[in-house]
Amino acid sequence: MQSISRKLTRKINVRGVTIGGGAPIVIQSMTNTKPSDIDGTLAQIDRLTQAGCRIVRIAVPDQNAVASFKVVRSQTDVPLVADIHFDYRLAIAAIEAGADKIRINPGNIGSPERVKMVIDAAKSASVPVRIGVNSGSLEKRLLEKYGGPEPEALVESAQGYIATMDKLGFGDIILSIKASDVLTTIKACRLLSQNTDVPQHIGITESGTLRSGSIRSAVGIGTLLAEGIGDTIRVSLAGDPVKEIGVAKEILISLGLAQGPVVIACPTCGRTQIDLESLAAQVEEIVSGIEKPLKVAVMGCVVNGPGEARDADIGIAGGKGEGLIFVKGKPAIKVPESKLLDTFKEYLSQL
Repeated sequence: MQSISRKLTRKINVRGVTIGGGAPIVIQSMTNTKPSDIDGTLAQIDRLTQAGCRIVRIAVPDQNAVASFKVVRSQTDVPLVADIHFDYRLAIAAIEAGADKIRINPGNIGSPERVKMVIDAAKSASVPVRIGVNSGSLEKRLLEKYGGPEPEALVESAQGYIATMDKLGFGDIILSIKASDVLTTIKACRLLSQNTDVPQHIGITESGTLRSGSIRSAVGIGTLLAEGIGDTIRVSLAGDPVKEIGVAKEILISLGLAQGPVVIACPTCGRTQIDLESLAAQVEEIVSGIEKPLKVAVMGCVVNGPGEARDADIGIAGGKGEGLIFVKGKPAIKVPESKLLDTFKEYLSQL
C-alpha cells in the first residue's frame, strides 16, 4: 500500500491537541449556533466531537459573545477557537475569556499597533493564533497588483503576516489560505508550503452544499494532502457542521491518513439481482462508528463480487435474492437477502 510523505512543520499545541510536527491531521469545524445560545452551542460541540472533530471554532462578533464564549469555555474540555474579525479588543477579551486559540485576519484587525497588542496578549497567555488569508478579504493593494485574488497574491499576503509575527517574536501560528476556487487554493497552498514551516490549515472556503461542497472539498483538500501539505482541515459546508466531519474523515481514511472503515461497493448493472443500493447504504451506516482499519465489500453480482469480497476483511457478494458472507477472504455463510444485514452484523461483531 502506498503511503504519503508529509511536509514536516513546526509543532503547535492547542489545549493538548498537537498541530504540525508530524502529528495526525486534525479535523476542525465551526459552530453555527447563535453566540448567545450557550446550551445549543454546547450541544453542537458535543455532537461535533462525538463525530470526530478535535477542535471547534466559535464566532465572537461582539462583547456579549465574549461573555457567552467564557461560559462555554468553562463547561467543556474541547479545544475552542475564538473567531475574530475587525475589533482587536474582542481578540484580547477572547484570550482573557479562555480561548485556546484565536483566529484573526491581521489585515482587518487594524493598525500594526493593534495587531501587536493582540499578539502580546496571545504570547502572554501562550495562546496560538491562526492567521486566515481569504480570497474574499484580500488587501486592496494586492488585488490591484495581481489583478484579483490570484494564488501569488494570497501567498504574498500570508508571507507578509509571517514576517510580522517574526518581528514580534511570535512563532505559535497556523496559517490558512482559502479560496472558493479549488485550483486557486491548491496552487496557493503549494507555493506557501515551499517557503515556510508554519503548519497549514487547509480547506475550500464556502465550498457549497453537502453534495457539491463535499466533492469540491475532497478534490482540493485531497490533492493537497496527497502531496503532503496540510496539518489540519475543515470541510466547509452550508448546513449542519456535524456533516462536515464525516466527509473530512472519509478524505483522511481514503488517503491512509486516518484509521477507519473503507466500504467499497459496485456501481450496479443489469446483472445485479439484489437491492444493492439500499444494502450498501445500510452497511456503511453500520460500520460508520468503527475507528480501526476495516475493508468492507458490498458487491452485487458474480463478475467482481466474489473476488472483491474475498479481498476484504468482511464482505457480501450478492446473488439472486441471496448473498454470500465472506470473512477474511473465506466464504462463511449463504443466506437469503432478507437476512443479509443481520448476518453481516453478527459476523462483524466477531472481528
